[in-house]
Amino acid sequence: MQMDLEKLDVQIFADGADIDGIKALRKNRLIKGFTTNPTLMKQAGISDYLAFSREVLEIIDGLPISLEVFSDDLDEMKRQAIKLGALGENVYVKIPITNTQRISTAPVIHELCKEGVQQNITAIFTVEQLDYVLPALSKGPKSYVSIFAGRIADTGIDPRPIMAEALEKIRPEPQIELIWASPREVLNIIEANEIGCHVITVTHDLLKKLANIGKGLEQFSLETVEMFANDAKAAGFKI
Repeated sequence: MQMDLEKLDVQIFADGADIDGIKALRKNRLIKGFTTNPTLMKQAGISDYLAFSREVLEIIDGLPISLEVFSDDLDEMKRQAIKLGALGENVYVKIPITNTQRISTAPVIHELCKEGVQQNITAIFTVEQLDYVLPALSKGPKSYVSIFAGRIADTGIDPRPIMAEALEKIRPEPQIELIWASPREVLNIIEANEIGCHVITVTHDLLKKLANIGKGLEQFSLETVEMFANDAKAAGFKI
């Protein structure tokens, strides 16, 4: 039986920087927001950060969008964040949990909260990191905390207990929502939904697999066999 994806409680945010892909996904009712980062922008060949940001804002027409600062200097990070935040009321500025020198960005996050900048605190991997940043976000504007569940799983650690504990940590602050970041497979969307995660960010490539949710396994097996047979035929293999 095909699952009704529109009945999922978790919100799906498209994660990418491909303009054509963003345009197409804006028409998809399952997509409730967008995120990007400097790495995705570099891969997409973006050279003008502000021009790209303004173009995306026009395309997404009011849906939430997370745009990331890229300075390693905390003062410059704050300046960039204020400039990005001013681009639109639907902008959430992504601030990394530390800079590359392992210096906490909590003071910057706190100052930005006082400035009214909506933020998405990114690259969180541990509950301890979350504990350190929550006081900076307390009583501030709406914000997200992104825990990189997929990368946690890449280390062999089950991220679900971490995500569940994070949800309990932020419960007293209803303006803060939890993002399941860097998913590796469609199953992660179901897992995020089951534990009550607010948002999951999904790359454009992974979004193409959503049609597989609820597909009968025997039918999927047949499609796989057909793929092997067709590819072997097309390749002209002989033994």
